[in-house]
Amino acid sequence: MARPSLLQRLAERHAQRARGDLLRRLRTVTQAEAARIVLDGRELINFASNDYLGLAGHPALADALAGAALRWGVGATAAHGLGGHRAPHAALEAELAEWTQRPRALLFSSGWMANLGVLATLLEAGDACVQDKLNHACLLDGATLAGATLRRYPHRDVAAAARQLALDPDAGALLATDGVFSMDGTVAPLRELADACTAAGATLMVDDAHGIGVLGHEGAGSVREAGLGVDGVPVYMATLGKALGTLGAFVAGSEALVDGLRQFARTHVFTTALPPALAEAARAALRIARFEAWRRDKLAVLVRHFRRGAVARGIALADSRTPIQPVVVGASARAVAVAAALEAAGFHVPAVRPPTVPEGAARLRITLTALHGEAEVEALLDALARALGQSPDATDPRPVDLAREPRRPPRAGAVRVRRRPS
Repeated sequence: MARPSLLQRLAERHAQRARGDLLRRLRTVTQAEAARIVLDGRELINFASNDYLGLAGHPALADALAGAALRWGVGATAAHGLGGHRAPHAALEAELAEWTQRPRALLFSSGWMANLGVLATLLEAGDACVQDKLNHACLLDGATLAGATLRRYPHRDVAAAARQLALDPDAGALLATDGVFSMDGTVAPLRELADACTAAGATLMVDDAHGIGVLGHEGAGSVREAGLGVDGVPVYMATLGKALGTLGAFVAGSEALVDGLRQFARTHVFTTALPPALAEAARAALRIARFEAWRRDKLAVLVRHFRRGAVARGIALADSRTPIQPVVVGASARAVAVAAALEAAGFHVPAVRPPTVPEGAARLRITLTALHGEAEVEALLDALARALGQSPDATDPRPVDLAREPRRPPRAGAVRVRRRPS
């Protein structure tokens, strides 16, 4: 029997995905400024960005990055334990720990690497890892790679999670959940999950990639909003590449957790540290995220405006109070068609299809940022209603009082991303 060709098998999987209208297409942005991007020579209003607070192009971040690069160079040159751990890394870890009210924090190069490192460190074969069915893929992969028994409960179903924790009371157990679910925008019932973990003697881990900077006092995240400390949520992970506009991730918790991860988290030990200049940019972003509350206030206004306008136009929405506002349309082909219609109208809202979301739940994942204006949101709603075959002429019976919206300070020079000449 002939050995199968791995590349041929990959090509067959690619063809199968193409037949199902599921191919992902990589497109190059040739210019970016505030909430607008240029794709294929057309300027579009971007409603697909995770830059919730509008910090990725903020001049303070660019200045911090440039100044630190002049002092420290570009690359860290080594792993943290081999000389790559520079003063900006140490300062950022201390500030992240203080912001999230935890004893210590540890930097990772990405959220994916942080979650894999944590789960592989804490879990062993025979342990149980209980997870929400809508968790991010890296949490699922982390449990599988650790060799733990992965059990998944229906979305936000605390009773089901508790039943799964009770299945093997003698095994080590970790319950992992997103704080804010990336494709639905829903918030996990963290207090109830923490109580279930306490009752079962299990450890609770929260991935707050989409909650940090957006929810909670000073934007410290969904766990802070839920009023839970390090005892209720011993393992807290969040990323720096979304609301904080930079790159990387961190895990925060007890001294014992961070000391253990420094020794045993392979995705931290065996990789080059983040560039120190990026750490300085993240420190600048952290200060803005904490203390410029108007950004979160504006997001809240835009979310209310979008949701009320959608209801008035007959557009069905998920139960989300976050900047992630998905519009589920069902079939992948229809999602692609609606996304194309929105692009023709001047909006960038790519279709999200299986396997990223469940079969039959393809959607437009609309994300709002502090850089959007009310007029842009209103124009998107009209275009979305037309694309979905609804009437764009309905008016909101309960309009948001935009006069109460916090005034945004004048924005200094925007950052433009240009293509180099070939």
